Amino acid sequence: MDWSIKVHDIKVVVMDIDGVLTDGRIGYGLGHDQEIKFFDVHDGTGITLARRAGLRAGVISGRSSLANQRRASELKLDFIFEDVHAKADGLLRLCADLDVTPRQCLYIGDDLIDIPPMRLAGISAAVGDASAEVINMADWVATRPGGRGAVREILERLLRLQGHWEQLLKRYV
Repeated sequence: MDWSIKVHDIKVVVMDIDGVLTDGRIGYGLGHDQEIKFFDVHDGTGITLARRAGLRAGVISGRSSLANQRRASELKLDFIFEDVHAKADGLLRLCADLDVTPRQCLYIGDDLIDIPPMRLAGISAAVGDASAEVINMADWVATRPGGRGAVREILERLLRLQGHWEQLLKRYV
């Protein structure tokens, strides 16, 4: 498919957290609120670059945790929706809040709960180790696994197709 037209409609990047921004593992510390997750810095750079290009970015997660909230704050995400189990409804609520349509969203997921919002999104993407059902319905599939640079890979593709990549690189080279 020629993505050159569709990519220019994308204004918002929506991501799952567990299995997308993390590798899906969850560890527990000594306290009840000390959930441990690991996030990839390359994914964070990709999100920062997308935001510099004028895209809004954030997460819709079925879980709530202080680790999620801290990472969202560090990345200065535009939104964080937690404890959302009907993610299509969450995406529609998000779109109403941001005054965009689902077709103006790129949604990145990894598991069955992500399929309904992926069907609504203008472009759906899956991390490389997503469930077979998610991979089979995604428009784009990363080669990298969740929590290990898949988000960066997907966002770099979007930014290149939108024509932002070279301008973003000028800050670094």
